[in-house]
Amino acid sequence: MPDITLRGGAVDGLMLHYVVEGRGPAVVLLHGLGGFAQSWRYTIEALAARATVFSLDLPGFGRSAKPRTIYRLGYFARALHAFLDAMGVGQASLVGHSLGGAVAVTYALTHPARVERVALVAALVPGFSFRMSWAYRLVALPVVGEALALCARPPVYKAAIARCFHVACPAEVDYLIDHDYPIRTGADAKAAWLATARHIRSDFVDHRADYQRAITTLDLPVLLVHGRQDPAVPPQHASEAAAGMPRAALRWVDGCGHFPHLEHSQVVNGWLAEFVVARPAPR
Repeated sequence: MPDITLRGGAVDGLMLHYVVEGRGPAVVLLHGLGGFAQSWRYTIEALAARATVFSLDLPGFGRSAKPRTIYRLGYFARALHAFLDAMGVGQASLVGHSLGGAVAVTYALTHPARVERVALVAALVPGFSFRMSWAYRLVALPVVGEALALCARPPVYKAAIARCFHVACPAEVDYLIDHDYPIRTGADAKAAWLATARHIRSDFVDHRADYQRAITTLDLPVLLVHGRQDPAVPPQHASEAAAGMPRAALRWVDGCGHFPHLEHSQVVNGWLAEFVVARPAPR
């Protein structure tokens, strides 16, 4: 599980941690808010037989650097661009979960020639209606968020993650919280999480119309996979996003919450493998 220090532009000197497995066409996995590279472990295993799979700890998360900066979607996209350049990857398919889906869409809009396909798993897609939960709005408040972060402990995190599953699996919940817990919950990590939660509001609210217009020009194959019982990103959001993209297909997963690639890993990761590596993207 190597690290790389990016060079050039706004992300010069930024250290990113990543996992790489397999050999073949490049696929990059992008986790959601509070996630990390190894949360894709089942997907990595499913794709690595036919692809070179890169799974990133996005800036501010996991073992990657956690600078004090503006954590908007454009910042994550710039880090992804520098990472692909550093890896010598000219073109890749992107798979994003939750917030990682928004990063994938942003990158595809700004660098369409570098993207072959985009798969969005329980994704939050900028440009379409989404009402943030009361809990999210509460922790995004200045001072309030910091006070709540000081009180957070493993049982609190686990209870919050468990509610995102349709039927919580204790082993999966434990893994999502316990993996690299000290690194992912230190002061810098909490500050980065709060900054992301606050800064991306501008993308989803203030620039919603800009994203919606831009997405109508996205001439790439897009697959959306969404749980019908997702409590974090409502199914209606996925329906709207799929309808607003020129070349999108939407697959529903019954009895599934916010983690389709974990809750129904065999089926969902099979779909992803078929979509991103089974055949070349039509042009």
